[in-house]
Amino acid sequence: MAELTRRLIGGSRLAVFLVWLATLQLGWGICGAGLIMLDESLDPISGLFACFFAALGLGAVVPAVYFLARGVSQDRRARERLVLWAALDGDRAADARLREPVLSVVWLLLSLALCAVGLWLSLAAPAEVVGPGRGGYGTVAYLMGAALGLWIGGLIGATKAIGHFRLAVRLVA
Repeated sequence: MAELTRRLIGGSRLAVFLVWLATLQLGWGICGAGLIMLDESLDPISGLFACFFAALGLGAVVPAVYFLARGVSQDRRARERLVLWAALDGDRAADARLREPVLSVVWLLLSLALCAVGLWLSLAAPAEVVGPGRGGYGTVAYLMGAALGLWIGGLIGATKAIGHFRLAVRLVA
């Protein structure tokens, strides 16, 4: 059960999650550079560079999305196995050690921070950017995409932290 708990909310799992989320943001940033470049000038050379940056950015976005989705699937399977394993042996002392309250709180706080930054990016930043001489549709599209990535990552982490807390309370109760 300790191995399943480590695979579910362990420190290495958190590091992998954050690396893939950072890769997603980096890839979207490269795509956003292409969008901004395309928005600022309409000559053919800028269009080619914009397409190049979009392809380069998608080269990072696609694997990041795949591995984040794969992580969610692995988490679901680990949680199911943890519940089945706990049903076999109801040792309260061993189950209490698997609660991992510190890691659960770290997951939750990081996730709430990601959601807060995503909320700020989706609401405040585009309102400040839109206007003459301050940015265009490419900048807004980049900011909204970055906000969406942060929101989804934050919701994945918050769901994981709350789900683990509910599971730990159910195991000990």
